[in-house]
Amino acid sequence: MKILFFTGKGGVGKSTMAAAMAQQLSQKHRVLIVSLDPAHNLGDIFGVAINHKKYRYTDSLNLKEINLQKLCRDYLQRESRVLTETYRYLQTINLDNYFSVLKYSPGIEEYALLTGIEETIRSEKDFDYIVFDTPPTGLTLRFLALPWVTVTWIDRLIQIRRDILEKRHTIYRIRGILDDKETILSYEEDDDDILKRLKKLKENYRDLSSLLQGEDCGIVLVYNPDTLSVKESKRLIDGLRDLKLPLRLLINNKVQIRYQNMADHVDSAMQTLAPSVPIQHVAFSEGLLDAGNSTLYNIPETILSPFEMK
Repeated sequence: MKILFFTGKGGVGKSTMAAAMAQQLSQKHRVLIVSLDPAHNLGDIFGVAINHKKYRYTDSLNLKEINLQKLCRDYLQRESRVLTETYRYLQTINLDNYFSVLKYSPGIEEYALLTGIEETIRSEKDFDYIVFDTPPTGLTLRFLALPWVTVTWIDRLIQIRRDILEKRHTIYRIRGILDDKETILSYEEDDDDILKRLKKLKENYRDLSSLLQGEDCGIVLVYNPDTLSVKESKRLIDGLRDLKLPLRLLINNKVQIRYQNMADHVDSAMQTLAPSVPIQHVAFSEGLLDAGNSTLYNIPETILSPFEMK
């Protein structure tokens, strides 16, 4: 299975390019296209109502819009439940008060999106391609960086937890009474639920990091022939390079003949930023749909060459 992320500045047409590529790929392969952008327009592009469920558009093409609000809610509920069960013996400090404000914490949306990506990749193995239409640059870089950031933090938390368990050896078999049930604090690594969960999380995020950096993953950067697109694209390219994520293709979208000089100037700047990455021009189109058969207009077939599954 190959995984493609379409990204770029808001309004450059990345959703349309992702949709067009997904449709072209679906002529030979089974494809799922997933919108991660809170401002979904995937259903509008294909002219159907998706309603946050997987929608079978053709036998080989499925559409899906991620419900970010639900993802955040589910993520918080799951983490709150785990913490509540783990720290039952600390119930007197009223953890519920802390959980109630977690939804306002920085990073919740990014972790929720990352969870949605991981769950999609894990559960949709019947597809040859998964195409992700991402939010604008800032949010995209933050959630793509999370696997590496999280592994670093988990390593530190594991060490802190081991220090706590080591201290417990000095007060062997501490006991407390909670709701007439005995609570025994663990002091061995193999008995400690928190440490086991941290190790499992580390394994999951490390596997996801390897997948995102691997040869079966690709980032497609969509931009327009204007100066603002170049500045935004530079930030994204620098971020992808720092994260060692594979930028496979640049798409200069909405190119018009009368502004060809500007398009060439922007291409030159982009080639300087990413010298080994191919650039594909897509001409400006007045409409996304062909009224005759209600299919997306075709982008050049050469755009598929970096991604065609052998």
